[in-house]
Amino acid sequence: MSRLECHQFPYNNDNYGVLLHDADTGQCACVDAGDAQATMDALSTKGWRLSHLLITHHHGAHTAGLSAIKAETGCMVIGPEPASSSIAGIDTYVGDGSEFEFAGRSVRVIHTPGHTKDMVNYYFADDALVFTGDTLFSMGCGRLFEGDAAMMLASIRKLKALPAETQVYCAHEYTATNARFALDVDPDNSALQARARQVTQLRSQGLPTVPSTLQMELDTNPFLRTDNAQLRQSLSMPDADEVAVFAELRERRNQY
Repeated sequence: MSRLECHQFPYNNDNYGVLLHDADTGQCACVDAGDAQATMDALSTKGWRLSHLLITHHHGAHTAGLSAIKAETGCMVIGPEPASSSIAGIDTYVGDGSEFEFAGRSVRVIHTPGHTKDMVNYYFADDALVFTGDTLFSMGCGRLFEGDAAMMLASIRKLKALPAETQVYCAHEYTATNARFALDVDPDNSALQARARQVTQLRSQGLPTVPSTLQMELDTNPFLRTDNAQLRQSLSMPDADEVAVFAELRERRNQY
């Protein structure tokens, strides 16, 4: 089995879509559908034909181009079971633990409610890839629009359980701001300091900071470090439970 080739492309102000292509079968999937023209341009650039469209959640920045892309390509659309809002055009609904086949490999669906109640992430174990939508960002996490801190922390824990070498593709370029915030709440973290310098260099060259790896997030993302004594001390919450620490971090980030 050949390894999937990933082609990340920007759209809107700070969104990323990703094409995944398998050379053996010719199958190609796109994660999310926020901008039909950007997606079709990316397909044209690579010379790939879209077979699957994988939707993470119902927000328009991830679904606005769905109908146009489906009409243009005839692709199969896979997306989350309806929760707070339904998504028109989905052919196959998936939920937590669902699996489906793409290009000869099994894709596992991880339900990660918090940002929205329908949010799902797509894990490609054979390729060590996870597509986290607006759940887990590089050094950050999504705002809690439809869930609470306990719900999102439970979702984050599902992702923390994946192999450390897993590449994490998130849906937004928020990393520079996330790094500054992380340094404010976790200032003595040497791994974070080094990564923040790298992010500054990448962005100064107009380069993306996505993907990261799960190990990088475990080392530097405060939302994955709610059990870390150093971070808790910085927050003056050494004995608080993890939900309270997570809620405090999220509220501070909201105001940042």
